[in-house]
Amino acid sequence: MTLKLCVAQLNFIVGDLEGNAQKIITAAQTAYADGVRLLLTPELSICGYAAEDLYLRPAFIAACDDAVKKVAHALVGLKDMAVVVGHPTGGDSRTRSTAVQKRFNAASVLREGQVVATCAKRELPNYQVFDERRYFTPGDGVCVFEAGEPGHRIRVGLLICEDAWFEQPARLAQEAGAQLLAVINASPFHVGKGYEREDTMRLRVQETGLPLVYAHLVGGQDEVVFEGHSFALNADGMLA
Repeated sequence: MTLKLCVAQLNFIVGDLEGNAQKIITAAQTAYADGVRLLLTPELSICGYAAEDLYLRPAFIAACDDAVKKVAHALVGLKDMAVVVGHPTGGDSRTRSTAVQKRFNAASVLREGQVVATCAKRELPNYQVFDERRYFTPGDGVCVFEAGEPGHRIRVGLLICEDAWFEQPARLAQEAGAQLLAVINASPFHVGKGYEREDTMRLRVQETGLPLVYAHLVGGQDEVVFEGHSFALNADGMLA
C-alpha cells in the first residue's frame, strides 16, 4: 500500500486564527490536487505556538474551535483527504469560568467536512521555554485513524510533540494497529536540535518497527525560533 502525504511546514502566526485557517485550507487544496491524501500541520497550528495566557480565555478557545470547524467545512469536497490540525480545545469553552475548565493541547483529524478523531497531548513539557502544565490537562487516549483511498488505506498513529519523546505513546499506537507514526510538533531551535530530533524519533522507529513522519513549523514567536527540519524515517530507521 502507498499513501501520498504532505507536511504543511508553514509559519503559523500566534492569534491569527483566520489567517492560519486559510493557510491550512490552501495547503490542503493544493496538496490534494497533487494526489496527496494526508496533510499534516504542526502542533497548535490553528492558533500558533505558543499563545500562552490567551489559552486562559474561554472566548479564545471558542474561537479556535470555530476555526477548526471552518477548515473542516472548507475541505468538504476533498474526497478521501485527511487533514490533521493542531489546536487547543476545552470542555464547555464558552463558559466564563476558567477555574474548573479543562483545556487540552489537541489535534483533530478532518475528513470531508467532519472531525473524525481528536486526541489530546499526554506529556506536557514544563522546562526551558515550555509552560504547558499551566494551561493544559494531560490527555490519556490513543489516536489511530485511517488515511488514503478505499482499498489502499493506512492506519496512522498520531502523536503530539513531547509524546514522541517517550516510548509508551508510540507503543500504544502500534498496539492499536498503527502502520505509520505521524508526529506533529512545535519544537524550538537550538544548534543541533534537528539532529537530536532525528535520533530520538529513530528510537521510536526501532522500538515499534513503524515508519515515522515528523511535521514541524517555521517562524518565530518572541525569542523562540522554529527552523522547520521536518523529516520522514523508513521502518529501518533510515532517513527517507
